[in-house]
Amino acid sequence: MLKSIAVMTSGGDSPGMNAAARAVVRTALYEGVKVWGIRDGYHGLLEENMFEMESKDVGDIIQRGGTFLGTARCKRWKTPEGRMLGYQHLVDRGIQGLCVIGGDGSLRGASLLSQETGIPIVGLPGTIDNDVWGSDYTIGCDTAANTIIDAINKLRDTASAHRRVIVMEVMGRSSGWLALVSGISGGAEYILVPEEPYDLDKLCDDMKNAYAEGKRYILVVVAEGAGNAQEIGDFIAKKTELDTRVTVLGHIQRGGSPTVIDRVRASQLGEQAALALISGLSDVVFGFSKGRVVSIDLHDSVNNKKQLDPEYLHLAKVLF
Repeated sequence: MLKSIAVMTSGGDSPGMNAAARAVVRTALYEGVKVWGIRDGYHGLLEENMFEMESKDVGDIIQRGGTFLGTARCKRWKTPEGRMLGYQHLVDRGIQGLCVIGGDGSLRGASLLSQETGIPIVGLPGTIDNDVWGSDYTIGCDTAANTIIDAINKLRDTASAHRRVIVMEVMGRSSGWLALVSGISGGAEYILVPEEPYDLDKLCDDMKNAYAEGKRYILVVVAEGAGNAQEIGDFIAKKTELDTRVTVLGHIQRGGSPTVIDRVRASQLGEQAALALISGLSDVVFGFSKGRVVSIDLHDSVNNKKQLDPEYLHLAKVLF
């Protein structure tokens, strides 16, 4: 059994990271294991910005968005020299294992550290994009999707009042999951994702026909990786001559108090991560599959690309 572990959050923040870190800390302490918190992700590890944690350090955080540990991008971590320095900082404090909560890039950095040093690593998928291979769910994706739905509901009111076309851009550079699920559940007429080609000319022709038949408004949800919403909105306005407005939600999608799903699932994953790490297990990511916690090989997770659910893609077309 390991006697001392550390936990960090890395990459883009996501609602539920605090719940996951809290569960890691309190599970480790319950098992009689020391646990360290690393501030500001890999950058903080290289700067030796870490502290030994007590149970009270994770009090009053489960309901908060963001991450109380902080996070940051770190170019130095991409070098072998940077990772070796971080490893030495862990060794200097007697830390025997590391839990990394983050998205694909963060888990990729953790995978390299494990390969190069042999230190036990357990990852948790923390990203609103829900794009970590091997898991149906990532920490924060439910809260972000609900934030988008709230925006869609409000935009629908003004779109209907003015007979407008509303183009709304959501996050998702390489994955269209957020756009797809929020578009389906928000009743959007069109959902544009990077994984699927689309024809703007045909889309515009369909819009003009729909308005000619009495349609009062149209909602278009665009994943940022599928195109620039402002450019798409300008094209639609010029081609259709319909009153068109563009909304870019931006970083509002990252914030906010996590939903029940994100709090409970993040807590479950945090407990499993701590128990696995303490037992000496390494190179795994804990996620969910069909509603149950599953372990995924860390290296497989970062070397495979998660695909959008084809049933969701089909449903979006059927419900148009």
